[in-house]
Amino acid sequence: MGDVLAFIGCFILFLLGLFLFGLAPTLPAWEGVVFFGGIVCIALSFGIPVGVLGHTE
Repeated sequence: MGDVLAFIGCFILFLLGLFLFGLAPTLPAWEGVVFFGGIVCIALSFGIPVGVLGHTE
């Protein structure tokens, strides 16, 4: 059950990153910070399952 919840959490984090990518060009200011936040969200959404969940049995 924990793996399913982790998958759902990482999927939501991935979708949040995509949303931030799309939101960044529409902002008059802070577009760089929002875009970088999208990069961080997507990197975490791939890094958490590989780095943390990949070691559990």
